[in-house]
Amino acid sequence: MKRLLNSLNNIWSFVILFAFLIVGLLLILPLYNIFVSSFIDNETGSFTLQNYIDILGKGYYRKAIYNSIFVGFSSMFGALLIGIPLAFFTTRFKIRGKSVISTLAILALVSPPFIGAYAWITMLGSNGWLRHGFESIGIPMPTIYGPLGMIIVFSLKLYPFVYLLTSGALSNINSSLEDAAESLGYPPFSKFIHVTLPLILPAISTGALLAFVLSLADFGTPSIIGRDFRVLSTVAYNLFTSEMGGNPGLASTVSILLILVSLIFVYMQRIVIRNKDFGSDMLNPPEIKKLTRLTTIPVHFLCYFIVFLSSMPSLVVIYNSFRKTSGPVFKSGFGLDSYRRVINDVPDAIFNSFLFSVSAVILIVLCGTLIGYVVARKPSILTGSLDSMLMIPYIVPGVVLGLGFIVSFNSKPVVLTGTAIIIILVIFIRRLPYSVRSSVSILKQINIGIEDAAASLGAGPAKTFFKITLPLMLPGVFAGAMMAFITAINELSSSIILYVGGTVTMPVRIYLSVLDGEFGTAASLSTILLVATGIAVYTIIRLTDSDERVFL
Repeated sequence: MKRLLNSLNNIWSFVILFAFLIVGLLLILPLYNIFVSSFIDNETGSFTLQNYIDILGKGYYRKAIYNSIFVGFSSMFGALLIGIPLAFFTTRFKIRGKSVISTLAILALVSPPFIGAYAWITMLGSNGWLRHGFESIGIPMPTIYGPLGMIIVFSLKLYPFVYLLTSGALSNINSSLEDAAESLGYPPFSKFIHVTLPLILPAISTGALLAFVLSLADFGTPSIIGRDFRVLSTVAYNLFTSEMGGNPGLASTVSILLILVSLIFVYMQRIVIRNKDFGSDMLNPPEIKKLTRLTTIPVHFLCYFIVFLSSMPSLVVIYNSFRKTSGPVFKSGFGLDSYRRVINDVPDAIFNSFLFSVSAVILIVLCGTLIGYVVARKPSILTGSLDSMLMIPYIVPGVVLGLGFIVSFNSKPVVLTGTAIIIILVIFIRRLPYSVRSSVSILKQINIGIEDAAASLGAGPAKTFFKITLPLMLPGVFAGAMMAFITAINELSSSIILYVGGTVTMPVRIYLSVLDGEFGTAASLSTILLVATGIAVYTIIRLTDSDERVFL
């Protein structure tokens, strides 16, 4: 064993090389092939610009571009309008049950948006019980279908990004600056706008960026409730899976546009915070004040109403899973009929979801831990470039990466389409950043002097890592693994492109069940997903001492 460890003294060079190989093969190559495919004529196979001319010249596609940007910006503003006030009240005032608010916000964040879309259909769809209830007392309700429904679902799903990031920023600014503004006669609202808001702008802009990019990239929600309101993600999927044999060239072109829109917004976010000083020290941390008698009830109501509204879809799904159904119609009475149907009819979907997710997470932990170490402990141009490339999965929609894998691994010598391996690999590369970021974060809290001491006693790099560093990293490693599992088991956008009959997963089965009107099956499978997600969230909270920022 000692000889093996000594022979691997330069192990980190191999880790860096292996990391670049993984990223190049599973991320850069599929995206490159998507880019190349966008210039290929579907009939002749020759180079052409016609795909871009068609996409940018035809009203149908231009409308989809406009719709995507409109929904993205609207959902972003919705998330900001919800997340910023919630963060301000919970960090600056004594709010009873703050931990409950944070937990419910996190559960809303990690639950799949397409489950929320399905739940809102049962509430505000044509036969929704909430719609009928309000209309029975003369209150008309807007339709959940179309852009308004998509914006509602995304806003309530994505506001926790804004809430968690803004909460952290508000807790870490120097209140002396706010006190100075108050002494100069600034009223509370002006003080917040002119002093507090500029100081927390990086956090807010990051939350806004995440809300925009994720709403732009989502496939399930617009597909379920969008109806005729087409966005780029659904257009790309439809182009590739068309009954006429599909059009990979046009689908690839739409995919490139999706990436470009995301990159443009990332660049805009960087411009907003560039060359601005947001620095602050913690010599005078913000004071947590008591609410007045006049404000305590409305503020508490607002905070709990927000998290209740965002949690309502999950509660409705769980409730519906125990109701008796006949196709899309819920009948009176309760039972376990939906669960029996799931166990009897679609057990493979449950098995596949856990098998694919666990397999991907094992790979993620093994690779992410090592990559995180070289990024944190071996700073260089190479590791910096590697870290930057691992940010790409955050902005590349799952549909795009799924298309890239089909284009890249559908011909000899590597044919993976139709297999479980291709789904596992897509999940792996899409969720690898969670483990890397978690490992980097925990390493920042570990004094490098401990490793230097081990080296001075004659321990090689490999032995130091496995004997000293890795045991200290385990809480962060487990937290990253749980986050990877949560997002992996809920993965839909890439799986819907890659699955075949034998590799269907729970998210795919839920999506197909909603489209087929099998609401009982959808509800029971969604509940299983939510329970698995809830257990993972609880585990993360216990491992990280309730640090909500681990979910970002």
